[in-house]
Amino acid sequence: MSSFFRPEAIAAISRWREVLVVAVIIILGVWIAARPGGMIMTGFGYVLVALGAVVMVPVIRRARFVRGGQGPGVVQIDEQRILYMGPETGGAMALDDLSILSIRRDRDGNSAWVLADASQLLVIPVDASGADALFDAFAALPGLNIDRLVASVQSRTKGSHRLWARNPSAALTP
Repeated sequence: MSSFFRPEAIAAISRWREVLVVAVIIILGVWIAARPGGMIMTGFGYVLVALGAVVMVPVIRRARFVRGGQGPGVVQIDEQRILYMGPETGGAMALDDLSILSIRRDRDGNSAWVLADASQLLVIPVDASGADALFDAFAALPGLNIDRLVASVQSRTKGSHRLWARNPSAALTP
């Protein structure tokens, strides 16, 4: 039996579900604040609107970052360690050891994250299963521009683009 909704519509709703939930919370806050119900209920409505507005920006960034999870391989993140298990390659890298983060797009339009440390190079397809968890891992990198990270996923520019490099002096302890 086929579904009433197209698979593309279900995928889009799934990708933007957090944004939709936050939008409903904001609308609920506006509705509560606009109703006559006393100062406490009005204040509660304003609190819901404010919380929704604060949460909306990172939720939109995360939704724009997600690419679908239909690519080759599986990504797992466990205690600041990124693990990629692909059909031909794979590896693991600790975020503390990461020295360079890049994105690479080939002629066919396939994109991959390129993570480098002192001893290895880890290439992870942007649309690998579980790759959406990389957003939170990358967001923890000091000095990373999140807007540039999200824009790089959506860009169609071919080639390799460095998004972040660890400051070598920041890794040294005084």
